[in-house]
Amino acid sequence: MIYVMSDIHGMYDKYIEMMDLIDLKETDTLYILGDIIDRGVNSMKILQDMMKRSNVFGIFGNHELMMADCFNIIMQEITNEFLDSFDEEKLMKLSDWMNNGAFQTIQEFKKLSKEEQKDIIEYLMEFTAYEEVEVKGRYYLLVHAGLGDFSEEKSLDEYDVNDFVWKRPDWDIPYFTDPNKFVVVGHTPTLGINGKPEIFYKNNFIAIDCGACFENGTLACLCLDTMEEFYV
Repeated sequence: MIYVMSDIHGMYDKYIEMMDLIDLKETDTLYILGDIIDRGVNSMKILQDMMKRSNVFGIFGNHELMMADCFNIIMQEITNEFLDSFDEEKLMKLSDWMNNGAFQTIQEFKKLSKEEQKDIIEYLMEFTAYEEVEVKGRYYLLVHAGLGDFSEEKSLDEYDVNDFVWKRPDWDIPYFTDPNKFVVVGHTPTLGINGKPEIFYKNNFIAIDCGACFENGTLACLCLDTMEEFYV
């Protein structure tokens, strides 16, 4: 079975509850479509659990990309030499990340040993920008946010990583004319699409960010083989 999940945002307890609920077996595969970190209080615990599972694969979200942009900052001790090299570009990247809920993630990261920190960084850099899977004759593009500046004539290699992690689809305009091509995304909470913490389907888009980090949201998971939905 192939499962997809997205936008866990540090909600470790929900993540573990979901893993128990779907009963992920060694022969199954789980793709997590980014935004595993930030906002919640246990982002590192989720990443460390994922690292132990050979059948769980991460896809970059905008939050992982913001963290990657700040690796050189959070790995260093604050010294006079470091502050002297702290230019405006670094400050802007850190500010953007902090404004998107990075404080808890940085606090967690700093509590790890240097070896654990290096392991986290190496693991995050193994994430892909997107994945393509075929299940029962249906083609699924798995991507965090969507395809910015979309054209059906463009190959996926022609897109920039920011197109994958920031650009939201227009739900009224399908990407592909092929009825067997689907795009599975996170990034946009379904609470903001139709007001419901449920997986949203329209024009071959499947939106699975159901607002796990919000009080009235849920963590969702979808099995692509059966289209069974799971919520915690």
